[in-house]
Amino acid sequence: MKKLALHWQILIGMALGIAWGMAASYLGFVDFTLAWIQPFGVIFINLLKLIAVPLVLVSLITGVSSLSDISRLSRIGSKTISIYLGTTVLAVTLGLVLVNIFDPGKAFSPEKREEFKEQFASTTVQKSSDAAAVEQQGPLQPLVDIVPSNIFGSLTDNGAMLQVIFFALLFGIALIMIPPDKAAPVNDFFEGVNLVILKIVDIIMKTAPYGVFALLAGLVVDFAGDDPGSAVELLLVLGYYCLVVIAGLATMIFIVYPLLVVFIGKTKYKSFFEGIFPAQMLAFSTSSSAATLPVTMECAEKNLGINKEITSFVLPLGATINMDGTSLYQAVAAIFIAQAYGIELDIMAQLGIVMTATLASIGAAAVPGAGTVMLVIVLQQAGIPVEGIALILAPDRILDMCRTTVNVTGDATVAMLVARTEGQLHPPKEITTT
Repeated sequence: MKKLALHWQILIGMALGIAWGMAASYLGFVDFTLAWIQPFGVIFINLLKLIAVPLVLVSLITGVSSLSDISRLSRIGSKTISIYLGTTVLAVTLGLVLVNIFDPGKAFSPEKREEFKEQFASTTVQKSSDAAAVEQQGPLQPLVDIVPSNIFGSLTDNGAMLQVIFFALLFGIALIMIPPDKAAPVNDFFEGVNLVILKIVDIIMKTAPYGVFALLAGLVVDFAGDDPGSAVELLLVLGYYCLVVIAGLATMIFIVYPLLVVFIGKTKYKSFFEGIFPAQMLAFSTSSSAATLPVTMECAEKNLGINKEITSFVLPLGATINMDGTSLYQAVAAIFIAQAYGIELDIMAQLGIVMTATLASIGAAAVPGAGTVMLVIVLQQAGIPVEGIALILAPDRILDMCRTTVNVTGDATVAMLVARTEGQLHPPKEITTT
Protein backbone atom coordinates (compact mmCIF):
# COMPACT_ATOMS: atom_id res chain seq x y z
CA MET A 1 0.00 0.00 0.00
CA LYS A 2 1.32 3.39 -1.00
CA LYS A 3 2.36 5.58 1.90
CA LEU A 4 0.42 8.80 2.45
CA ALA A 5 2.20 11.99 1.40
CA LEU A 6 3.60 14.05 4.27
CA HIS A 7 1.13 16.89 3.80
CA TRP A 8 -1.79 14.47 4.19
CA GLN A 9 -0.17 13.03 7.31
CA ILE A 10 0.19 16.55 8.75
CA LEU A 11 -3.43 17.40 7.94
CA ILE A 12 -4.57 14.15 9.59
CA GLY A 13 -2.41 14.92 12.62
CA MET A 14 -3.95 18.37 12.77
CA ALA A 15 -7.50 17.02 12.60
CA LEU A 16 -6.81 14.33 15.20
CA GLY A 17 -5.11 16.85 17.50
CA ILE A 18 -8.12 19.17 17.37
CA ALA A 19 -10.50 16.24 17.87
CA TRP A 20 -8.49 14.94 20.81
CA GLY A 21 -8.34 18.38 22.40
CA MET A 22 -12.11 18.82 22.07
CA ALA A 23 -12.78 15.34 23.43
CA ALA A 24 -10.34 15.85 26.30
CA SER A 25 -12.17 19.01 27.31
CA TYR A 26 -15.51 17.20 27.28
CA LEU A 27 -14.33 14.00 28.98
CA GLY A 28 -12.01 15.47 31.60
CA PHE A 29 -8.68 14.37 30.09
CA VAL A 30 -7.18 17.84 30.31
CA ASP A 31 -4.47 16.95 32.84
CA PHE A 32 -3.58 13.76 30.97
CA THR A 33 -3.22 15.71 27.71
CA LEU A 34 -1.03 18.36 29.28
CA ALA A 35 1.17 15.81 31.06
CA TRP A 36 1.51 13.05 28.46
CA ILE A 37 0.76 14.50 25.02
CA GLN A 38 1.70 18.17 24.97
CA PRO A 39 5.40 17.47 25.82
CA PHE A 40 5.85 15.82 22.42
CA GLY A 41 4.76 19.10 20.87
CA VAL A 42 7.42 20.86 22.94
CA ILE A 43 10.00 18.36 21.65
CA PHE A 44 8.97 19.16 18.08
CA ILE A 45 9.41 22.88 18.74
CA ASN A 46 12.84 22.17 20.27
CA LEU A 47 13.85 20.21 17.17
CA LEU A 48 12.94 23.19 14.98
CA LYS A 49 14.98 25.49 17.22
CA LEU A 50 17.84 22.98 17.23
CA ILE A 51 18.31 23.12 13.46
CA ALA A 52 17.63 26.85 12.95
CA VAL A 53 21.17 28.20 13.44
CA PRO A 54 23.07 25.54 11.43
CA LEU A 55 20.45 25.73 8.66
CA VAL A 56 20.89 29.49 8.24
CA LEU A 57 24.68 29.43 8.61
CA VAL A 58 25.38 26.67 6.10
CA SER A 59 22.64 27.52 3.57
CA LEU A 60 23.70 31.15 3.44
CA ILE A 61 27.41 30.39 3.05
CA THR A 62 26.73 27.95 0.20
CA GLY A 63 24.29 30.38 -1.42
CA VAL A 64 26.71 33.32 -1.39
CA SER A 65 29.71 31.25 -2.43
CA SER A 66 27.75 29.89 -5.42
CA LEU A 67 28.41 33.24 -7.11
CA SER A 68 31.89 31.74 -7.82
CA ASP A 69 33.55 33.92 -10.49
CA ILE A 70 32.54 37.28 -9.12
CA SER A 71 34.44 39.24 -11.75
CA ARG A 72 32.38 37.73 -14.61
CA LEU A 73 29.08 37.70 -12.80
CA SER A 74 29.45 40.84 -10.69
CA ARG A 75 27.02 42.89 -12.75
CA ILE A 76 24.41 40.17 -13.13
CA GLY A 77 24.95 39.01 -9.55
CA SER A 78 24.54 42.43 -7.96
CA LYS A 79 21.51 43.14 -10.13
CA THR A 80 19.92 39.79 -9.27
CA ILE A 81 20.52 40.06 -5.53
CA SER A 82 19.30 43.66 -5.45
CA ILE A 83 16.02 42.77 -7.17
CA TYR A 84 15.58 39.68 -4.99
CA LEU A 85 16.08 41.71 -1.82
CA GLY A 86 13.79 44.45 -3.15
CA THR A 87 10.90 42.08 -3.86
CA THR A 88 11.42 40.36 -0.49
CA VAL A 89 11.30 43.67 1.42
CA LEU A 90 8.16 44.56 -0.56
CA ALA A 91 6.56 41.23 0.34
CA VAL A 92 7.35 41.57 4.06
CA THR A 93 6.09 45.16 4.09
CA LEU A 94 2.88 44.10 2.33
CA GLY A 95 2.37 41.38 4.93
CA LEU A 96 2.86 43.86 7.79
CA VAL A 97 0.42 46.34 6.21
CA LEU A 98 -2.28 43.68 5.78
CA VAL A 99 -1.90 42.18 9.25
CA ASN A 100 -1.99 45.63 10.87
CA ILE A 101 -5.08 46.62 8.89
CA PHE A 102 -7.10 43.46 9.54
CA ASP A 103 -5.70 42.56 13.00
CA PRO A 104 -6.50 38.80 12.77
CA GLY A 105 -4.93 38.10 16.18
CA LYS A 106 -7.27 40.59 17.82
CA ALA A 107 -10.24 38.53 16.64
CA PHE A 108 -9.70 36.51 19.80
CA SER A 109 -11.98 37.65 22.57
CA PRO A 110 -10.40 40.16 24.99
CA GLU A 111 -10.70 37.56 27.73
CA LYS A 112 -8.77 34.97 25.72
CA ARG A 113 -6.07 37.47 24.79
CA GLU A 114 -5.73 38.37 28.47
CA GLU A 115 -5.29 34.67 29.27
CA PHE A 116 -2.52 34.38 26.67
CA LYS A 117 -0.96 37.58 27.96
CA GLU A 118 -1.00 36.31 31.56
CA GLN A 119 0.34 32.93 30.46
CA PHE A 120 3.39 34.63 28.97
CA ALA A 121 3.53 37.57 31.36
CA SER A 122 7.21 36.97 32.06
CA THR A 123 8.03 37.24 28.35
CA THR A 124 6.01 40.44 28.07
CA VAL A 125 7.74 41.95 31.10
CA GLN A 126 11.12 40.99 29.72
CA LYS A 127 10.20 42.57 26.37
CA SER A 128 9.20 45.80 28.13
CA SER A 129 12.48 45.81 30.05
CA ASP A 130 14.40 45.26 26.83
CA ALA A 131 12.51 48.11 25.17
CA ALA A 132 13.35 50.43 28.07
CA ALA A 133 17.00 49.42 27.82
CA VAL A 134 16.98 50.14 24.07
CA GLU A 135 15.67 53.66 24.75
CA GLN A 136 18.85 54.34 26.72
CA GLN A 137 21.03 53.33 23.77
CA GLY A 138 22.21 55.38 20.80
CA PRO A 139 20.49 55.38 17.40
CA LEU A 140 23.11 53.10 15.84
CA GLN A 141 22.92 50.43 18.55
CA PRO A 142 20.84 48.06 16.35
CA LEU A 143 23.65 48.21 13.78
CA VAL A 144 26.22 47.53 16.50
CA ASP A 145 24.18 44.53 17.71
CA ILE A 146 24.28 42.91 14.27
CA VAL A 147 28.09 42.59 14.38
CA PRO A 148 29.09 39.81 16.81
CA SER A 149 32.10 40.03 19.10
CA ASN A 150 32.19 36.23 19.41
CA ILE A 151 30.60 34.14 16.67
CA PHE A 152 30.64 31.02 18.82
CA GLY A 153 28.57 32.84 21.41
CA SER A 154 26.12 33.91 18.69
CA LEU A 155 25.86 30.34 17.42
CA THR A 156 24.55 29.25 20.82
CA ASP A 157 21.78 31.85 20.89
CA ASN A 158 18.86 31.63 18.44
CA GLY A 159 17.95 35.18 19.39
CA ALA A 160 21.23 36.40 17.87
CA MET A 161 20.36 35.16 14.40
CA LEU A 162 21.19 38.48 12.72
CA GLN A 163 24.75 38.09 13.99
CA VAL A 164 24.91 34.59 12.51
CA ILE A 165 23.58 35.93 9.19
CA PHE A 166 26.18 38.72 9.22
CA PHE A 167 29.00 36.24 9.81
CA ALA A 168 27.70 33.86 7.11
CA LEU A 169 27.55 36.71 4.58
CA LEU A 170 31.08 37.83 5.49
CA PHE A 171 32.38 34.26 5.30
CA GLY A 172 30.70 33.60 1.94
CA ILE A 173 32.05 36.82 0.41
CA ALA A 174 35.57 36.06 1.66
CA LEU A 175 35.27 32.55 0.24
CA ILE A 176 34.60 34.02 -3.21
CA MET A 177 37.62 36.33 -2.95
CA ILE A 178 40.28 33.72 -2.14
CA PRO A 179 41.92 31.60 -4.90
CA PRO A 180 39.46 29.02 -6.33
CA ASP A 181 41.79 26.08 -5.63
CA LYS A 182 41.93 27.08 -1.95
CA ALA A 183 38.19 27.74 -1.78
CA ALA A 184 37.19 24.45 -3.43
CA PRO A 185 37.71 22.19 -0.37
CA VAL A 186 35.82 24.67 1.83
CA ASN A 187 32.97 24.86 -0.69
CA ASP A 188 32.85 21.06 -0.88
CA PHE A 189 32.76 20.86 2.91
CA PHE A 190 29.87 23.29 3.28
CA GLU A 191 27.97 21.75 0.39
CA GLY A 192 28.30 18.39 2.11
CA VAL A 193 27.23 19.82 5.45
CA ASN A 194 24.34 21.55 3.69
CA LEU A 195 23.13 18.19 2.39
CA VAL A 196 23.35 16.77 5.90
CA ILE A 197 21.41 19.70 7.34
CA LEU A 198 18.70 19.36 4.69
CA LYS A 199 18.44 15.66 5.50
CA ILE A 200 18.05 16.50 9.20
CA VAL A 201 15.25 18.92 8.26
CA ASP A 202 13.69 16.08 6.28
CA ILE A 203 13.93 13.78 9.31
CA ILE A 204 12.42 16.43 11.60
CA MET A 205 9.55 17.02 9.18
CA LYS A 206 8.77 13.29 9.27
CA THR A 207 7.86 13.84 12.93
CA ALA A 208 5.69 16.83 12.02
CA PRO A 209 2.36 14.90 12.01
CA TYR A 210 2.99 13.76 15.59
CA GLY A 211 4.32 17.16 16.64
CA VAL A 212 1.30 18.91 15.13
CA PHE A 213 -1.05 16.44 16.82
CA ALA A 214 0.56 17.05 20.21
CA LEU A 215 0.73 20.82 19.73
CA LEU A 216 -2.87 21.10 18.58
CA ALA A 217 -4.17 18.79 21.30
CA GLY A 218 -2.33 20.81 23.95
CA LEU A 219 -3.33 24.12 22.37
CA VAL A 220 -7.04 23.26 22.20
CA VAL A 221 -6.98 22.01 25.79
CA ASP A 222 -5.13 25.13 26.95
CA PHE A 223 -7.50 27.33 25.00
CA ALA A 224 -10.79 25.61 25.80
CA GLY A 225 -10.16 24.34 29.32
CA ASP A 226 -13.49 23.12 30.61
CA ASP A 227 -15.37 25.08 27.91
CA PRO A 228 -15.05 23.20 24.59
CA GLY A 229 -17.08 25.90 22.83
CA SER A 230 -14.05 28.18 23.10
CA ALA A 231 -12.22 25.93 20.64
CA VAL A 232 -14.65 27.03 17.93
CA GLU A 233 -13.38 30.59 18.44
CA LEU A 234 -9.84 29.35 17.82
CA LEU A 235 -10.79 27.71 14.51
CA LEU A 236 -12.63 30.82 13.28
CA VAL A 237 -9.69 33.08 14.11
CA LEU A 238 -7.27 30.71 12.34
CA GLY A 239 -9.51 30.89 9.26
CA TYR A 240 -9.34 34.68 9.40
CA TYR A 241 -5.55 34.54 9.71
CA CYS A 242 -5.32 32.24 6.67
CA LEU A 243 -7.43 34.65 4.61
CA VAL A 244 -5.04 37.52 5.45
CA VAL A 245 -1.99 35.43 4.42
CA ILE A 246 -3.64 34.26 1.21
CA ALA A 247 -4.72 37.83 0.38
CA GLY A 248 -1.08 38.94 0.66
CA LEU A 249 0.20 36.04 -1.46
CA ALA A 250 -2.49 36.68 -4.08
CA THR A 251 -1.48 40.35 -4.22
CA MET A 252 2.11 39.35 -4.97
CA ILE A 253 1.27 36.77 -7.62
CA PHE A 254 -1.59 38.60 -9.38
CA ILE A 255 -0.60 42.26 -8.99
CA VAL A 256 3.05 42.87 -8.01
CA TYR A 257 4.72 40.30 -10.30
CA PRO A 258 2.49 41.05 -13.32
CA LEU A 259 3.31 44.76 -13.00
CA LEU A 260 7.04 43.95 -13.02
CA VAL A 261 6.67 41.52 -15.92
CA VAL A 262 4.60 43.90 -18.05
CA PHE A 263 6.39 47.20 -17.41
CA ILE A 264 10.00 46.05 -16.98
CA GLY A 265 10.02 42.59 -18.56
CA LYS A 266 7.95 43.91 -21.50
CA THR A 267 6.03 40.63 -21.64
CA LYS A 268 2.29 40.04 -21.78
CA TYR A 269 0.65 39.10 -18.49
CA LYS A 270 -1.07 36.06 -20.03
CA SER A 271 2.07 34.79 -21.76
CA PHE A 272 4.09 34.88 -18.54
CA PHE A 273 1.57 32.90 -16.50
CA GLU A 274 0.96 30.37 -19.26
CA GLY A 275 4.71 29.89 -19.51
CA ILE A 276 5.38 29.44 -15.79
CA PHE A 277 2.17 27.53 -14.97
CA PRO A 278 3.70 23.99 -14.95
CA ALA A 279 6.33 25.11 -12.43
CA GLN A 280 3.66 26.81 -10.31
CA MET A 281 1.61 23.62 -10.14
CA LEU A 282 4.63 21.52 -9.19
CA ALA A 283 5.58 24.06 -6.52
CA PHE A 284 2.03 23.95 -5.16
CA SER A 285 2.05 20.16 -4.93
CA THR A 286 5.58 19.68 -3.56
CA SER A 287 6.00 22.81 -1.38
CA SER A 288 9.65 22.76 -2.45
CA SER A 289 11.39 25.40 -4.57
CA ALA A 290 14.38 23.05 -4.88
CA ALA A 291 12.29 20.15 -6.19
CA THR A 292 10.61 22.51 -8.64
CA LEU A 293 13.86 24.10 -9.85
CA PRO A 294 14.45 21.88 -12.93
CA VAL A 295 10.91 22.54 -14.16
CA THR A 296 11.21 26.26 -13.38
CA MET A 297 14.39 26.45 -15.46
CA GLU A 298 12.81 24.53 -18.34
CA CYS A 299 9.72 26.78 -18.33
CA ALA A 300 11.86 29.93 -18.14
CA GLU A 301 14.04 28.86 -21.08
CA LYS A 302 11.50 27.18 -23.39
CA ASN A 303 8.28 29.04 -22.57
CA LEU A 304 9.51 32.48 -21.55
CA GLY A 305 12.53 32.74 -23.84
CA ILE A 306 15.10 33.51 -21.13
CA ASN A 307 18.69 32.74 -22.09
CA LYS A 308 20.22 29.72 -20.33
CA GLU A 309 23.13 31.84 -19.05
CA ILE A 310 20.62 33.85 -17.01
CA THR A 311 18.44 30.95 -15.84
CA SER A 312 21.41 28.81 -14.77
CA PHE A 313 22.56 31.56 -12.41
CA VAL A 314 19.48 33.51 -11.37
CA LEU A 315 17.05 30.63 -10.71
CA PRO A 316 19.29 28.39 -8.54
CA LEU A 317 20.31 31.46 -6.56
CA GLY A 318 16.64 32.43 -6.23
CA ALA A 319 15.74 28.98 -4.92
CA THR A 320 18.26 29.65 -2.14
CA ILE A 321 17.82 33.31 -1.26
CA ASN A 322 14.50 34.53 -2.73
CA MET A 323 11.53 33.58 -0.55
CA ASP A 324 8.95 36.32 -1.08
CA GLY A 325 5.97 34.17 -0.16
CA THR A 326 7.70 32.76 2.91
CA SER A 327 8.78 36.21 4.09
CA LEU A 328 5.27 37.64 3.70
CA TYR A 329 3.85 34.71 5.66
CA GLN A 330 6.43 35.17 8.42
CA ALA A 331 5.53 38.85 8.80
CA VAL A 332 1.80 38.09 9.07
CA ALA A 333 2.35 35.11 11.38
CA ALA A 334 4.68 37.01 13.72
CA ILE A 335 2.28 39.94 14.18
CA PHE A 336 -0.69 37.57 14.43
CA ILE A 337 0.96 35.66 17.28
CA ALA A 338 1.95 38.92 19.01
CA GLN A 339 -1.65 40.17 18.72
CA ALA A 340 -2.97 36.87 20.09
CA TYR A 341 -0.78 37.27 23.18
CA GLY A 342 -1.68 40.93 23.59
CA ILE A 343 1.87 42.10 22.80
CA GLU A 344 2.02 45.52 21.16
CA LEU A 345 4.90 45.90 18.70
CA ASP A 346 6.02 49.44 17.91
CA ILE A 347 7.24 50.58 14.50
CA MET A 348 10.89 49.82 15.33
CA ALA A 349 10.02 46.26 16.35
CA GLN A 350 8.12 45.79 13.10
CA LEU A 351 11.01 47.22 11.08
CA GLY A 352 13.17 44.66 12.87
CA ILE A 353 10.79 41.97 11.60
CA VAL A 354 11.22 43.32 8.06
CA MET A 355 15.02 43.06 8.39
CA THR A 356 15.02 39.65 10.08
CA ALA A 357 12.46 38.10 7.71
CA THR A 358 14.31 39.47 4.68
CA LEU A 359 17.72 38.22 5.81
CA ALA A 360 16.35 34.94 7.16
CA SER A 361 14.76 34.26 3.76
CA ILE A 362 18.28 34.29 2.29
CA GLY A 363 19.19 31.35 4.50
CA ALA A 364 15.90 29.48 4.17
CA ALA A 365 16.35 26.07 2.60
CA ALA A 366 14.17 25.44 -0.46
CA VAL A 367 12.43 22.44 1.14
CA PRO A 368 9.07 21.90 2.87
CA GLY A 369 9.06 23.03 6.49
CA ALA A 370 12.03 25.42 6.24
CA GLY A 371 9.69 28.42 6.43
CA THR A 372 8.50 27.21 9.83
CA VAL A 373 12.09 27.02 11.04
CA MET A 374 12.71 30.56 9.78
CA LEU A 375 9.56 31.74 11.57
CA VAL A 376 11.08 30.56 14.85
CA ILE A 377 14.02 32.88 14.11
CA VAL A 378 11.76 35.85 13.37
CA LEU A 379 9.75 35.28 16.55
CA GLN A 380 12.81 34.99 18.74
CA GLN A 381 14.43 38.07 17.25
CA ALA A 382 11.22 40.10 17.87
CA GLY A 383 10.78 38.79 21.42
CA ILE A 384 7.47 37.06 20.59
CA PRO A 385 6.72 33.78 22.45
CA VAL A 386 7.95 30.93 20.25
CA GLU A 387 5.25 28.71 21.77
CA GLY A 388 2.76 30.79 19.80
CA ILE A 389 3.87 28.94 16.67
CA ALA A 390 1.38 26.27 17.75
CA LEU A 391 -1.37 28.71 16.81
CA ILE A 392 -0.44 28.70 13.13
CA LEU A 393 0.95 25.19 12.54
CA ALA A 394 -2.47 23.68 11.89
CA PRO A 395 -3.13 25.35 8.52
CA ASP A 396 0.58 25.70 7.71
CA ARG A 397 0.75 22.94 5.09
CA ILE A 398 -1.87 24.56 2.87
CA LEU A 399 -0.23 27.97 3.30
CA ASP A 400 3.17 26.38 2.57
CA MET A 401 1.84 25.17 -0.79
CA CYS A 402 0.61 28.68 -1.62
CA ARG A 403 3.75 30.53 -0.52
CA THR A 404 6.05 28.12 -2.40
CA THR A 405 4.07 28.91 -5.55
CA VAL A 406 4.74 32.60 -4.90
CA ASN A 407 8.44 31.88 -4.27
CA VAL A 408 8.82 30.11 -7.63
CA THR A 409 6.84 32.78 -9.49
CA GLY A 410 9.05 35.45 -7.92
CA ASP A 411 12.19 33.61 -9.07
CA ALA A 412 10.92 33.46 -12.64
CA THR A 413 9.90 37.12 -12.55
CA VAL A 414 13.35 38.26 -11.45
CA ALA A 415 15.00 36.03 -14.06
CA MET A 416 12.87 37.71 -16.72
CA LEU A 417 13.73 41.21 -15.45
CA VAL A 418 17.47 40.45 -15.41
CA ALA A 419 17.29 38.85 -18.86
CA ARG A 420 15.45 41.87 -20.29
CA THR A 421 17.94 44.36 -18.87
CA GLU A 422 20.83 42.20 -20.16
CA GLY A 423 19.32 41.80 -23.64
CA GLN A 424 18.99 38.04 -23.17
CA LEU A 425 15.21 37.68 -23.40
CA HIS A 426 14.19 36.17 -26.75
CA PRO A 427 10.79 35.34 -28.30
CA PRO A 428 9.54 32.24 -26.45
CA LYS A 429 8.96 28.95 -28.14
CA GLU A 430 5.58 27.26 -28.22
CA ILE A 431 4.36 26.91 -24.64
CA THR A 432 4.05 23.41 -23.24
CA THR A 433 1.76 22.85 -20.29
CA THR A 434 2.30 19.16 -19.74
